[in-house]
Amino acid sequence: MEKVEDDIPVRVARRKFLTDLGATAAAALAAALPGYAFVTAKSPLGPMASSSRDQQKISGQAHAMNSPFRVAVINDEISQDFGRACEVASREFGMEWIELRGMWNKNILNLDSKEVAEARRILEKYKLRVTDIASPLFKVDWKGAPQSKFSQRGDFHADFTFEQQDEVLERGIELAKAFQTDRVRCFDFWRLDDPAPYRAAINEKLLDTANKAGKKGITLLLENDSALNTATGAEAAKVLDAVKSPYLMMNWDPGNAAASGEKPFPDGYNLLPKDRIGHCHCKDTVKNGNDYDWAPMGAGIVDWVGQFKALKRDGYHYAVSLETHWDGGGTPEKSSRRSWAGMKELLQKAGAL
Repeated sequence: MEKVEDDIPVRVARRKFLTDLGATAAAALAAALPGYAFVTAKSPLGPMASSSRDQQKISGQAHAMNSPFRVAVINDEISQDFGRACEVASREFGMEWIELRGMWNKNILNLDSKEVAEARRILEKYKLRVTDIASPLFKVDWKGAPQSKFSQRGDFHADFTFEQQDEVLERGIELAKAFQTDRVRCFDFWRLDDPAPYRAAINEKLLDTANKAGKKGITLLLENDSALNTATGAEAAKVLDAVKSPYLMMNWDPGNAAASGEKPFPDGYNLLPKDRIGHCHCKDTVKNGNDYDWAPMGAGIVDWVGQFKALKRDGYHYAVSLETHWDGGGTPEKSSRRSWAGMKELLQKAGAL
């Protein structure tokens, strides 16, 4: 892709950070995508949701997904080339949904208006809808606590400070609107050796932020992750019980829970309030001594057939999104291709595809 504008620097003026997708961006999007309207109350998923099978055939696609779930993949697990990632997801994997985290070697929050317009054009070309914005919200140190041994900067091209998190939220919401989704991922700060003295304040921050997002029609998805303060289903259940906002749901990641020492299904899953699971990441892991390594879907220790069956039984109908992570296939694309083959078989065994 042709470079259209310099990257947004880490420390940016608040006005520019929040208005990059304002009137100028809207005009650019409208010019780039004639007839492509933003989300409306009458059409919550926008025009991509109403694309007919005939239109898909004309564009060269042959979608045949028959699942209670929104079967998806995180785009940059396939390639940083967004067009290539969408081509593989749509035309090879047969998906109609995709999760956005980064593209063109940028975190999604750092896309400029022309890149957003180009990404939307590509999504329309491949008739893909967006499950959520996989933002790095709250993937930072909790201010005032001892620095976490898990602390890092630049993860998935994200390099934002604690002080910038309000802007990260607003940017995530702007992008959710632009990409026609009502979901933005978040975390709950790099894992502390002893989070107990800070847990109540962290929960209050999650509650306040979720309610702010909710006022703009956005639901936050809290992901469990070994490097963050919520790593397992057991920990997630406690947070959801404490943060009673309808705008905070769980991005349930059984692979991350397993890599944190929990048996994610059925143990971790059974603790979760089923009506507050709003997204699911799909990857697998194997134990390697005292540590864990990523594995292709179906080649690890997670009972994914049981998990998919339970999600289906419990009426879950949001995304199951492949997050490959395993890199044993030679390239991200080849690794994702193999992991998707495993995931597809698991969904079929579970009667969910």
